[in-house]
Amino acid sequence: MFTLKKTIFKIWLFASLTTGFYACTPTMEKLQTDALRYNFGNILNISLTPDSTIRRVGCFTDAGSWMGFTLPQAEKWINGFCGPFSIDNRIWFALSAIEVHFADKTEAWVPDSVSYFPGEIYMKSSSASGSIEQRMNFVNNTTALLQVSSDADYGFSFNDKEWNSQVTLKQENQNITAYHPNGEIVQLTFMPDVTLNCDGKHYTAHTQPDCRQTYVALSFYFTDEELASGTQRSIALLQNPQPALTANAERWQEYLQKILRNDLKHEYDRIAVKSVVTLISNWRTHREGLLHEGVIPSHAVPYFIGFWAWDSWRFSAALVRFAPELAKNNIRAMFDYQLPDGMIIDCIYTDPAENNARDSKPPLVCWAVDEIFAHNQDTAFVKEMYPQLLAYYKWWYKKRDHNRNGMCEFGATDGTLEAARWESGMDNAIRFDQATMLKNGPDAWSLNQESIDLNAYLAFECRLLKKFAKLTGNTFDGPDYINKVADYFFDDKIGWFCDRRIPNESFIEEPACEGYTPFWVQIASKEQMEKALALFTDTTKFSTYIPFPTAAADNPQCDPNGYWRGPIWLDQTYQAIKGLRNYGYKDLADRYTQQVFDRCQGLTGDAPIHENYGTHNGERLQAPHFSWSASHLLMMYEDLGK
Repeated sequence: MFTLKKTIFKIWLFASLTTGFYACTPTMEKLQTDALRYNFGNILNISLTPDSTIRRVGCFTDAGSWMGFTLPQAEKWINGFCGPFSIDNRIWFALSAIEVHFADKTEAWVPDSVSYFPGEIYMKSSSASGSIEQRMNFVNNTTALLQVSSDADYGFSFNDKEWNSQVTLKQENQNITAYHPNGEIVQLTFMPDVTLNCDGKHYTAHTQPDCRQTYVALSFYFTDEELASGTQRSIALLQNPQPALTANAERWQEYLQKILRNDLKHEYDRIAVKSVVTLISNWRTHREGLLHEGVIPSHAVPYFIGFWAWDSWRFSAALVRFAPELAKNNIRAMFDYQLPDGMIIDCIYTDPAENNARDSKPPLVCWAVDEIFAHNQDTAFVKEMYPQLLAYYKWWYKKRDHNRNGMCEFGATDGTLEAARWESGMDNAIRFDQATMLKNGPDAWSLNQESIDLNAYLAFECRLLKKFAKLTGNTFDGPDYINKVADYFFDDKIGWFCDRRIPNESFIEEPACEGYTPFWVQIASKEQMEKALALFTDTTKFSTYIPFPTAAADNPQCDPNGYWRGPIWLDQTYQAIKGLRNYGYKDLADRYTQQVFDRCQGLTGDAPIHENYGTHNGERLQAPHFSWSASHLLMMYEDLGK
């Protein structure tokens, strides 16, 4: 079905885009339903007419670009897309760098329709003289192409709307270049028949009087060198935009073809598509201290503009399904900063001075590499990564096994509880309330408890490293405790996996999401699953309105708004559901998946995917446009009914 659709799509697209470029006639009619993205209008609500103080924003961005745009609000209408917005430095270069009107007319504009399609934003507006359509697509990681068309013969005029007060403008030939003191540069490139005027603070531009269609390139650069080479590319783009637009359309068609199923209802398809859009909108190209492209947790939140370790592993496991090269580079980006002792540090930024090497993050990278291998049989990538993966695995046993019994602890390089809790990824989890620090060496400290999730992940990594060694002709010579972890951490008294204290090995009996992990990595016995099933299905504990919270709901210390003390984190919910599926409880797993899809607020509508959700009501909590929630929703969608 999809093969035929793709063939029809290419034929139609070629015919529509090869209409004579310099003929001022509209060719930007909506693609037919063969283009899958047009089945998913208003995939996200990014309507925002900003002011200069707004720093937290979800926007349209694609192809790894560091700039984004929003759709204007109907009640604060601007006849152009808002922005660009600098995702790294959190500044608006302009309220709107390009506002569009009919030439020689001063008229009010009324919005007719706006939409965010996967990989494209669109608006149509009307005045007394006619209507104008605008579309924007990213053609690469520096440049977005604006397409403007009309049903009238007046031609177009363009102007800026409120440049940032620190920006200065310069005109050269068909380019308007906006410079900010932070070093970032925005350039607008107009077609050869457009007349430009610029006074250093504002510009105006006019097409020929009878023009019904034109294009403008909007580019974002970090250095003068990038500007010099990029200017020539923008000129070439406007001379022949069709190949770039075709490539954009085909790229998004391929993304959606790879992930969409033909046996689920449209609302669930929207969740899958929104997950792809979320991951791609968080894609950032290499820049300064980020030596490879990768995916950030959320472009909408200032403190998430970097790459994190276990976040990256999760993103890559999902990305390989539709963007395999990005999945691989996302892993390489973190290993660019692997320390000589094998440690992978917590997070990295464009400015390496901001990197956090106080802690690592839970080891899930072999899982991500195995997902890449499973989807494309890329043995070369496994071989490339194997020495670094093995070094990281061994690091845990060298630096995080306080009593040398083969069971590791979360910890820190600086001896602080804060960093050790960060290393777990579950910053304020109930299980750490009474934790203290133990010194292992000059740069190695552990919490005084051995954690079930950490050791389950390590058992999983061990199993996969053995597999990789056979695939690549290497020898696995690391510690192997696969057969000991489950029995060591299973508390028969309560029927759940729990952390154990050092030195007395007593259980920390606070049933929580870390207990899902052994079932996800399949180290638990069937008997342990049978005992744990009572807690899994107990509506007072884990079978809540949105299933599988981060702490048992009846724990007196559970807080439904308490970050890792009760809310729903979809990675943990995914691991619980997948765990049930692994042990043969398919119908139960499907029912819980449908509860997630149907009850998390806004998932099937136009709301962004959030960092976490309310356990008892599905409300959206922290961080919108969140990549790791998107990653696991995509995997749940893939598993549903199978």
